[in-house]
Amino acid sequence: MSSTEKNLKEAFAGESQANRKYLAFAKKAEQEGFANVARLFRITAEAETIHAHGHLAALGAIGSTSENLEAAIAGETYEYTEMYPPMLEAANAEGHKAARMFGYAVEAEEVHARLYTMALEAVKKGQDLSGVDFYLCPICGYIEIGKAPEACPICKAKGDTFVKM
Repeated sequence: MSSTEKNLKEAFAGESQANRKYLAFAKKAEQEGFANVARLFRITAEAETIHAHGHLAALGAIGSTSENLEAAIAGETYEYTEMYPPMLEAANAEGHKAARMFGYAVEAEEVHARLYTMALEAVKKGQDLSGVDFYLCPICGYIEIGKAPEACPICKAKGDTFVKM
């Protein structure tokens, strides 16, 4: 791997993390009544997204929709089978509060992989997903198709808290 490729991967990771961090900071600023500071965090988060997308493109890491779905399936599968289980085990052993989100992630990432697999099957037939509403649990990241459940099967959040996408 060339030094530029290594730098692009590091820059992509850094910009991606900055985006997510600034969005979390914006949410906190809003809760504390600082609406314009929240807006500053949000617009800077979008700027970081522009940088991250540019780095990803320079890496040649954006393929066809089928290729991107295959990459997404591999990533989500890695997360729920290899990455999160030992993290969850360690957090449980330490009695750390991170165990809650690690546990949610193990289950939600498996659902994400299944949904991407469904999408890949459609794309391979030359079809898009049609007539589909997606509902996101704002607590654990579970995604439901069609309509929000009565309660989230992972974290038990009430269905009326789900966000329609």
